[in-house]
Amino acid sequence: MRIALLGAGHIGQTIARLLHASGDYQVTVVDKNAKFLAVLAAEGIATAEVDSGDQVALAAQLRGKDAVVNALPYHLAIGAATLALECGCHYFDLTEDVAATKAIKDLAQGAGTVFMPQCGLAPGFIGIVAHHLARGFDEVRDVQMRVGALPAFPTNQLKYNLTWSVDGLVNEYCHPCEAIHGGELISALPLEGLEHFSLDGTEYEAFNTSGGLGTLCETWAGKVLNLDYKTVRYPGHRNLMKFLLEDLALAGDQELLKDIMRKSMPATMQDVVLVFVTVSGMKNGVLLQEVFARKIFADRDAAAPLSAIQITTAAGICAAVDLFREGKLPQRGFVRQEELALPDFLANRFGMAYQQSRQVESIA
Repeated sequence: MRIALLGAGHIGQTIARLLHASGDYQVTVVDKNAKFLAVLAAEGIATAEVDSGDQVALAAQLRGKDAVVNALPYHLAIGAATLALECGCHYFDLTEDVAATKAIKDLAQGAGTVFMPQCGLAPGFIGIVAHHLARGFDEVRDVQMRVGALPAFPTNQLKYNLTWSVDGLVNEYCHPCEAIHGGELISALPLEGLEHFSLDGTEYEAFNTSGGLGTLCETWAGKVLNLDYKTVRYPGHRNLMKFLLEDLALAGDQELLKDIMRKSMPATMQDVVLVFVTVSGMKNGVLLQEVFARKIFADRDAAAPLSAIQITTAAGICAAVDLFREGKLPQRGFVRQEELALPDFLANRFGMAYQQSRQVESIA
């Protein structure tokens, strides 16, 4: 299968290596950063130095490919999907942006190729888990999804290090959040809905952020009482972000905030991804709750270290592409994450990254 992989950043490089090493994909990585491309080229992976803003040059790289895997920032998703449609390519991406996903869904109407956005961790794997658990109930009451990509060793006041895209991070903190409350679809404010919980003896907080639940509100409309998604952080992070975004009005100057964070907040490869889903409802006449809780840790291999967010995000999109290739997903039109069966995902050679993680045994 011939793949045009857009983006050679940390996540893009991980995707490229996984697909290339499998032997089933001919991957060409497209990016404007010659330095990043040179690293992959030295490993025998095909590359093309193209600015994503050059639509003509980008289209030339897409033609003749079977699929586009988009690992570019969220604001480039619509343009990449449009080119994929024009070039007759299947399309997969990692976007968490609600508006971009809706636009891609519109593009997919009547298309002879597949359009499957949101193939990462959240949205992505978290929705697959929640849908799988919910389907096991006769009547679903509450679906709660909680995900955090956190530094293993927080040292600053925000108790946070950059573990993934700053663009995506700020975007999810600033846009309205879809949820179902009392059986009604609502739009909740980001950074609100603060709650606290402990897992494995560590204290966490969680609050509303945008985009993490993917298309689940639409899928479960009229069939669930409450459904929501919240981002997990260490206690105190949310209040400081509200101070920055609201009190200092940086929500109105997001580029300044991103610049500050890039200059002052170190990235880290020593992180942990927390996945925590609870579903409650009626099963055989009894009110029950099912829980899925995992922690995925960074791979500290000296030769090729991988952060937990690299592992989980790349595993999500590679598994989606792989299962599509195997015919276990629809072969045309818009594909939701929840159309991917959890057992298929966890059995997949790429999805096993989640299966091999440590299952959390107790939750307080």
